[in-house]
Amino acid sequence: MNAFEITGGIKLKGEITPQGAKNEALQILSAVLLTEQKITISNIPDIKDVNKLIELLGDLGVAVERINKDTYTFEAKNIDLNFFESDTFKAKGGGLRGSIMIVGPLLARFGKAAIPKPGGDKIGRRRLDTHFIGFEKLGAKFVYDSKKAFFNVDATDLKGAYILLDEASVTGTANIVMAAVLAKGTTTIYNAACEPYLQQLCKMLNRMGAKISGIGSNLLTIEGVKVLGGTEHRMLPDMIEIGSFIGMAAMTESEITIKNVSYDELGVIPEVFKKLGIKLERRGDDIYVPSQKHYEIDTFIDGSILTIADSPWPGFTPDLLSIVLVVATQAKGNVLIHQKMFESRLFFVDKLIDMGAQIILCDPHRATVNGIDKKYKLRGISMTSPDIRAGVSLLIAALSAEGKSTIYNIEQIERGYQDIDTRLRALGAQIKRVNADAPSH
Repeated sequence: MNAFEITGGIKLKGEITPQGAKNEALQILSAVLLTEQKITISNIPDIKDVNKLIELLGDLGVAVERINKDTYTFEAKNIDLNFFESDTFKAKGGGLRGSIMIVGPLLARFGKAAIPKPGGDKIGRRRLDTHFIGFEKLGAKFVYDSKKAFFNVDATDLKGAYILLDEASVTGTANIVMAAVLAKGTTTIYNAACEPYLQQLCKMLNRMGAKISGIGSNLLTIEGVKVLGGTEHRMLPDMIEIGSFIGMAAMTESEITIKNVSYDELGVIPEVFKKLGIKLERRGDDIYVPSQKHYEIDTFIDGSILTIADSPWPGFTPDLLSIVLVVATQAKGNVLIHQKMFESRLFFVDKLIDMGAQIILCDPHRATVNGIDKKYKLRGISMTSPDIRAGVSLLIAALSAEGKSTIYNIEQIERGYQDIDTRLRALGAQIKRVNADAPSH
C-alpha cells in the first residue's frame, strides 16, 4: 500500500495550477456517446476515476485517442451494445460511481441500456433516485433480470416531459439532460442543478446541436433534436483544488499564486475563505494568497458564532467543508461547520483532535471548531484517509503540523487529485511517497 510521509511546518512558496475539474469530467466524457462524430476535450485531469471512465468508453467501442497530456479525441461510431450485459462491464461499471452517467446518453441515442444492480434492495437507492425517476418520466421502462443481476432499460420511445426533481442533484440533472436532448418534444426540468459544471455540459451540448435554454438557472427547457454533431470542449479548473490550495496557503503561512482559476465560476468560494479571515486577492484570472501569520474568523453581525453550511449551487459546495473545517482549527475564533448533504463526511475529525485541534463533533452533520490562533502547532501523527476530501484535509493539516505525519490509503486522495505530491514538492513541501502497510487499528 502507498502512503505519504510529510514533514510539516514548512512555509511554501510559488505558483500552482489547478487540474481540470473531476466532477465536470464525468459528465462531459459521458456526453461523447451522444454522437458518432468526433469530439475533442482538453484539460482532462489525469486521475483514477476519470481514467477508469475513459477506459470504459474504449471498452464500449469508442475510438479514443490521446493527443497530449490533457487532451483526447473521442469517436463513438461503433458502440457494442452487448458489452452492457458482460461481466467486464458489471465489474468495471460497479467499481466506478461515475459509470451511471453513461446511461442517459445511451438511452437517448440507442433506446436501450443495461445497468448492473446498484447496492441496496431496490433500484431507487437514495443517491440514484433522481436519475431513474427522470428516465421513467421520459418514458424509459426498467426490467430486472434476477439471473444476471442487471436492469434492462427500454427507452425506444423517449418523449419530452415536465420533470420536477425531488432534489437538485448535479449528476441526476446531467443524466436527464443527456437523455432528453434526443427525445421527441420538449422537456422541462424544474429544481435542476445549476453548478458551473452542468452549465458547461449544457453549453457543450448546444454546440453539438442541442436546444437547451435556461442554462445557469434551476429551470431548464430542452427541445429534442434528431441528431447531434461533434465539437471541441475545454474543461474548467477544479474548484475543489482551488479551495484546497487557498486553505493550504493559510494553514502553512505560505505565499502562493493559484493560476488560471476561472474566477467568475467560483461563486461564493473566495468569500467563504475570506470569512475565515484569509486574505486573498484576484489578479487577472489568478488568486494570490499572501503569507499571513494569523487569520480571524468573522462573526455574524449580532456577534453570534459564524455558521458555514453546504447547500446546492450557488451555495457553498459540500466538497470544501472538510477543507474549511481543518483551516478553522488554526484560525482565531469559533465556527460551526454544518455538513447537511452527507452524514459521514465529518468523521475524520478524530484524527485532527489527535493532532491537537480543538473540535467538538456535535452529531454526524455538525462540528464546532475552536480556533487556536496558531498558539501551538498541530502535531504530526499516522492516519488513514477515509475519502478524497477528508484525505486532502488531513494532508493540509500534516503540512502545517510539527514533525512527521504518515497518511495511509492515499489511493483515495489520488482518485481526485492529480500528481499532488509532485506539485506540492514544487512549492517546497517535504512530501514523499512510500510503501507501507496501514496500521491494523
